[in-house]
Amino acid sequence: MDILPGTVIGLRGPSGSGKSTLLNVIGCILEPDAGSLRLSGELVYDGKWLRTDLRALRLQKIGFIFQAHNLLPFLNAWENVAVARILAGASLTQARSRAQELLAYLGIERRAHAMPGELSGGEAQRVAIARALANDPRIILADEPTAALDSQRAGTVMDMLRKVAVERQTAVIVVTHDEKIFSRFDRIYSLRDGAVEAPKVAA
Repeated sequence: MDILPGTVIGLRGPSGSGKSTLLNVIGCILEPDAGSLRLSGELVYDGKWLRTDLRALRLQKIGFIFQAHNLLPFLNAWENVAVARILAGASLTQARSRAQELLAYLGIERRAHAMPGELSGGEAQRVAIARALANDPRIILADEPTAALDSQRAGTVMDMLRKVAVERQTAVIVVTHDEKIFSRFDRIYSLRDGAVEAPKVAA
């Protein structure tokens, strides 16, 4: 698979086909059985990991978005975004500025002080997208990000991911069973029994 900056790619397939496993390999969470992995031009796996600190690699290059937004319930919206920046070494002032910038970019700055329990599903996913962008990753990996949303909110989240991909030249890879968003992808890869079938251009 070759996934280019500025594109939104879908991964689909039946349960057990390997979608989440592939996402975790790309995210440097699971080690591949074979082959090589190159992220943003850097060869990071070739029979073995070529980076000793995979946590640092993930912070530098990859943003993660999940079906359950996984916001920390004891932090408000901007704090949830800022914590990712702080983990990468930024000061609280720098992290807060970046969080406010990203929440404004995604049109949710008015909810910056809301706690996760006060956010709608769509709002929580926008905060999760902002958190994934905190360290300006070149790749965003999203695992079923619209599964818990209705059609309108799912469309809004996909519009946000498209905006991020195009304007920030980020590669966005989405695992999904959600047929209502298939038309939103530049290309869809189907997986079956751990193998990737020929990609299809979305209609």
